[in-house]
Amino acid sequence: MSVEREVLISLLKLTQNGAVLIENVNNDIRLPRDVIGMLLEKFQNDDLLNLQGGVINITRDKRLKMAVKAVSLGADVERVSSFLRWQEFEDVAAVALEKNGYRVVENVRFKHEGKRWEIDVVGCKKPLVVCIDCKHWSRVAPSALKRIVDAQMQRVQALAESLPNIAVELECAKWDKAKFVPVVLSLMQTRFKFYDNVPIVPVLQLQDFLSQLPAYTESLKYFLKDFNHLA
Repeated sequence: MSVEREVLISLLKLTQNGAVLIENVNNDIRLPRDVIGMLLEKFQNDDLLNLQGGVINITRDKRLKMAVKAVSLGADVERVSSFLRWQEFEDVAAVALEKNGYRVVENVRFKHEGKRWEIDVVGCKKPLVVCIDCKHWSRVAPSALKRIVDAQMQRVQALAESLPNIAVELECAKWDKAKFVPVVLSLMQTRFKFYDNVPIVPVLQLQDFLSQLPAYTESLKYFLKDFNHLA
């Protein structure tokens, strides 16, 4: 058993709804208290948590880093993922987009051709519209990955075709042209970095991906929308 891994998993489980006491961790796993205390100090030094007065605070972005660390130490991906909420992925994606100068809208819901659609996170920075589907898995069969990517491409194409739409407030609808880029966000690196030219980005690499995206857009799958043509 990796002691460090088990403490990380316990922290992920216990902090799903906010701060916890060190005593809660002591009660959750059967390890000497001095060992747990030593590891908590290590995690604080590694900037994974904040420890003050016997209370453990872990922000959403730090919880994701903690999850990745646990998996790297051999924890089961599905077990780790069960302690993460969809909102944590969406918030991290939104923050990364905002830091790169995008105007962000989460949970974009719309209708197109009689069907309801939803995209987890959409970021607009002329001329790019980055559309992110948040998935917190790691291992996935190629056939399942194809379905995930195909579904995201269909959602993004539907969004591009539906705009301008009075029910959807996106800055890109005011532009002359926009390139709608589908992206799938995962917890860990998968076997594939791309599928049908759709990028599959590990959550901790999203910031770097977005910073490099303008230079590589033409090599990726995107849907071009000419708003001038509609005038």
